[in-house]
Amino acid sequence: MNQEDKVDWKAFGLQTQSVRAGQKRTPENEHSDPIFVTSSYVFANARQAQARFAGEEPGNIYSRFTNPTVRTFEERLALMEGGERCIATASGMAAIMSLAMGLLKAGDHLVCSRAVFGNTVLLFKNFFTKFGVDTTFVDLTDLDAWERAIRPTTRLLFLETPSNPLTEIVDIAAVAQLARTHDCLLVVDNVFCTPALQRPLQLGADIVVHSATKYLDGQGRCVGGAIVGSEALLDKEIYPFLRTGGAAMSPFNAWVFLTGLETLAIRMEAHCRNALELARWLENHPRVERVYYPGLPSHPQYDLARRQQKGGGGIVSFVVKGGRQAAWNVIDRTRLLSITANLGDVKTTITHPATTTHGRLSPEERAEAGIDDGLLRISVGLEDIDDIVADLDRGLGK
Repeated sequence: MNQEDKVDWKAFGLQTQSVRAGQKRTPENEHSDPIFVTSSYVFANARQAQARFAGEEPGNIYSRFTNPTVRTFEERLALMEGGERCIATASGMAAIMSLAMGLLKAGDHLVCSRAVFGNTVLLFKNFFTKFGVDTTFVDLTDLDAWERAIRPTTRLLFLETPSNPLTEIVDIAAVAQLARTHDCLLVVDNVFCTPALQRPLQLGADIVVHSATKYLDGQGRCVGGAIVGSEALLDKEIYPFLRTGGAAMSPFNAWVFLTGLETLAIRMEAHCRNALELARWLENHPRVERVYYPGLPSHPQYDLARRQQKGGGGIVSFVVKGGRQAAWNVIDRTRLLSITANLGDVKTTITHPATTTHGRLSPEERAEAGIDDGLLRISVGLEDIDDIVADLDRGLGK
């Protein structure tokens, strides 16, 4: 046993947890987190093998569902989110699929915000309907609409806050109260804020999901996802699907995400600082019709954001006057910004949601979600803010 095994990491701050929690040193006494690149494990004898497979004895069995590096990532993120258990998955969408497959059955109903990632809409609308699961989509910020949509068969309420890409915010505690009143579960996608800025479980949510690909990694290196919640709920309902279905995180990716978690809080502070300065500049630009950023007083949920989040986040969206072609011109004139639909990177990225992240939605669905043809989304990175502004100024033209 090493000294970390004796520590109650719940008593420490988030930054300390993000650097140290979950590590179990091997007999080599390494200081850094190791990578366990093995598909299987050797048992001491036949009886131990039987006990492990039967769940009578804890320990490693097969890396699809038990791996020490993945487990360290899971334990660390669970602590940072204030949850009891985390399940790591192959991607953010695999996390959403796994929780839905674990929690829903034919005849069940879920209520989902319209303001979610486009593939989340398609997953619920095009695929889960095949298994007899019905979905109602509602406006994220309309609490009355959430309540009206709930049926006796409703099992889940699903939302992102802030939303992608308009950064709309809903009162998590209020939606959590609705969920409790109607005996269903609230799932919050916390990808934009991460636990460094927002902890939905403390506000009453039952489950938090992540695309670890984004800010948890922070450098655009690997794809992964995570589900965080109570041990009873995740172990009983969701883990059995992951063990059987196989949407597992690789050990190497888990190790990369562990290194990302170490700097998460520091990076998020810097992302927020740059994003706020950029949003203020955009708000005064003559070619910009509207800016969406929770840190601006002009944001419709500005007061709620200040209560619910520790910062505005790193995503700034804005509408360019002139529609799609004008928006494309801005993208094509930039020289520094990366033209990619990924977000949460130390490098600033720019994308046109209507033709990328939300491009497979119908025009009517995009209109309902508020995805204007002139809308651009910036994931503000950690470059010098003057250089980011100068590049967008080039893009917007004189």
